[in-house]
Order: sequence, then C-alpha cells, then structure tokens
Amino acid sequence: MQNYYEYLQHNAKLNKTAIFYEKEKISFKQLKNLVDKMISFLKENGVKENDNIAFIMQNSVEFIILYFAITSLKAVAIPINTMLKVEEYEHIVKDSNAKLLIIDEEIKEAMKLRVDVKTLKLEELKNYKNYDAIKDYVCNASLEDSVHIIYTSGTTGVAKGVVLSYKNILSNIKMANLDFKINDNDRFIAYLPMFHSFTLTACVLLPLILGKSLVVCKNILPFSNVLKQVLLKRVSVLFSVPVILNTILKHKLPWYFLFFHRLRVIISGSSPLSENTIIQYKKIFKNTTILEGYGLSECAPIVSVNRLNAQKINSVGIPLHSYKVKVVDDEGMELVSGEIGELIVNGDCVMKGYYNKPELTKEVIENGWLKTGDLARIDNDGFIYIIDRKKDLIISKGINIYPREIEDILYFHPKIDSCAVLGKKESDLDESIVCFVCLKENENISSDELRKYLKQHLANYKIPKLFIFKDELPKNAAGKVLKKELKKEL
Repeated sequence: MQNYYEYLQHNAKLNKTAIFYEKEKISFKQLKNLVDKMISFLKENGVKENDNIAFIMQNSVEFIILYFAITSLKAVAIPINTMLKVEEYEHIVKDSNAKLLIIDEEIKEAMKLRVDVKTLKLEELKNYKNYDAIKDYVCNASLEDSVHIIYTSGTTGVAKGVVLSYKNILSNIKMANLDFKINDNDRFIAYLPMFHSFTLTACVLLPLILGKSLVVCKNILPFSNVLKQVLLKRVSVLFSVPVILNTILKHKLPWYFLFFHRLRVIISGSSPLSENTIIQYKKIFKNTTILEGYGLSECAPIVSVNRLNAQKINSVGIPLHSYKVKVVDDEGMELVSGEIGELIVNGDCVMKGYYNKPELTKEVIENGWLKTGDLARIDNDGFIYIIDRKKDLIISKGINIYPREIEDILYFHPKIDSCAVLGKKESDLDESIVCFVCLKENENISSDELRKYLKQHLANYKIPKLFIFKDELPKNAAGKVLKKELKKEL
C-alpha cells in the first residue's frame, strides 16, 4: 500500500474500535466514513492536490480525521504547535505557503493571528459531519509524495519545515512494528500533543495504520485522567517522555493501578532518560519493559530503540531494522567503535528536506546521510549512546566538556527536579560552565553543596563555575529543556 487512504480502506473491514475518545467509540469502518465526509467538506472549501493545509488544534477526533482527509486528497498536512505566540504562528503560516488554516477557538494566542489565508474555526470545521461521504474515492498518492510538514527550530534559529513523505512515515511504522513486536491485542494512548512528530507517528499513525485501537486524551492534565484511561481502556503500549515519566514517580501510584494495569512496554523518547528513572521504573513496574529510544523530526522521527530482549542503560538502543548509522569526525570520516563524533543516519526515514530551503537541506543531507547534530558513540554491539548536542559542546581551557554528562549526575540528586548545563563565552577561545537548576518543591540546596556533590563523581574541570537557581526551566511541548532560551539569559 502506498498511502494512508489505502490503509483506511483495508482497516474498515475490521470489526474493531479504532478510537476511544471521552465517551465516544469509533470503529475503523466509522473512521473511514468520517474521513470521507471530511474529504467532501475540504473539497467544498477549495482544497486541491498539493495544497499545504495548516491547522492549530488540540488533541481530538477532528484532528485525526482532518489529518487523514488532507493527506487523502494528496494535499500536505501542517500540524502546528499549539503553544506558540502570534509572531511564531505568523512565520509558519507564511513560510509554509498554507492555502487554508484551521484554528481551535480555545487556543487564544492563535485566535489573534491575522494572515492573508482562508481561515476556518474548529466550530465551522465540525460541519463536515453534515456532508455526504465522498463515493468510491481513490487516492493516487505514492510513497514518494509529501504527506506532512513538521515545523521545528531544533536547538537554535527560526522554525523550519521538515518535509516528510509517505515513504518516511510508513517506513518508520513498519520498522517499529517489527522491532516493538506489536500484537493484535495491543492498545495505544495519545495524550502528548499530536502536533509533535513523535506523538503523530508513534502514538497516532502507528496504531491506526496497523489496525490497533487508540485512546485519545484531549489534554495531558489532569494526568490522573491519563492514568485512568490507561487502566480502564487496558492500554498496553505507552509512548512517553522523561518529564512525564519523572512526574509519575513523584506521585505515588495507587495499588490498584499497579495491580490491574496491562502495560507491557513503555517507550521513552524526545530527550535523555536518566539512569535513575529507569532503575525506579524497573522496581515499580515489574512486568513492564521500559525502553529508551532516539529520534528527530528529520527522521520521521524514530531512529533507534532498545529492544524487548536487548537493552543497555544510558543507551538509546540500536537502529530500527534497515536503518544505518555512523559516527563521523568533522571531516566526515567514520570513527571506530567507542569514539565520539557526530551521529549520521541513512535509510527510508530520512526527510525529503527543509521546505523551500534547498541550501540548508544540502548542509544536513549528504549522499543520503542525514547529519543529526548529535554527538554520540557506538559500542561493539551496535548500541548508540548520545553524548550531547554538537552545538551544546563546551570547550573550556581547550578541553571538550559534554553538558549531558554533568546533567546525568545531577539528576541522581534527590533534591533536583530539572537542570541544564551550558557554556558561557568568556573569550573567543574559552567558555565557562554554567548550570541552571530547578529544585523539587520545598527543597533547598546551596551552590557549594552542589559543587561538593559533583566533585564526588566528576573531574574538577567539569564542575560548573556558576549555578543559577530557577523556579522553572523553559521546556517545549515534549518536555525538553529549551537551552536556547536559557542562553539568552547568558
């Protein structure tokens, strides 16, 4: 099969629930019918093949149906972060050449947006249910066609559009299916924002394309509702991010949840999972395997993951089946096992490029290999260890210092909730180490105490010169600390 619509047609024959949402249950047959109605609605609103259609929406059934309808029309879906400011929305809508924009009225900042693009409110979009389902529809989209654009700024710079094809996404789904050993009884849950590449591919598209049931939560809060849905809907596969997994550890889970849940695997991505968190989860969830993986929007996004039968703590696992990775030096020469260099990726997951940015695309994709910008090492068994972002590397007195190494030690401290280590320029050739720290509620600690703690585990040259205590660290939708925001303070 070449596109999503063909999978929708195939799965419509299943006598199975596709989506659980609040009190609703939507079968795969009903899902296809609703997508067919949305196709009619979009055609009526002028959507044509190859149009870019942007939408700013919270998690909902409409989000999923709209996404499938846009792509079934061979148009390109652009799900946009719901947490941005007006200027950021304006940049994305203009940069993407969107022909239509759909906005959820509850997202107040987006409602302030004024652009020269046809705009519909979510309430208007809901009229699609009154339309007749398009008859005998055939989608002729092929694997090489663009399917969606994810806007990402990475660690620095203005947001740029990552153009992904059906080949990219379907490859990710097929390889994940193979390596996660998805079975007929598996149920998934989407509670992280669907506009994020990790959630969209792993939590939404993977189950629905494979014919598995999906539980949809509108919001991540209250998190007690997410846990309730996991328990009552018998969710077996949970994709998450470290900030959420750490939050769960802070709140004692009720005994009945631990006794009755059906989670067989928890897969963490987006940012590093501390060794301490993995150890705690293995103690609490005795019949659940917790796996750390790695990916980036430019790779659709999953690149590697630990396996159910092969895991190494602090590693992000081995590449998904058929994907290749290498660690190279600044000249692009492959390094031997154990040496640290930039991680590059090759395979069907690698994006088509950045939207309307051919020069930038050439900078990051060379002979089919994507430069991730992440420093890593690969051991003799092929397991990948992410050391740090290449741009975050600190050079102090001519010595390379990796912030993540310091952060990993700090996360073991019982009083620390979150932290971020950065380099502060002292001269053209030297940087000092600065650490931003957010403490757990009602906790206190001094800079001297933290230095003393770190000196027990790290060489003196790795100890931060300055500690800056904050009530909260800026984070993106996936819970990753935004170091670029902290760098502005320096």
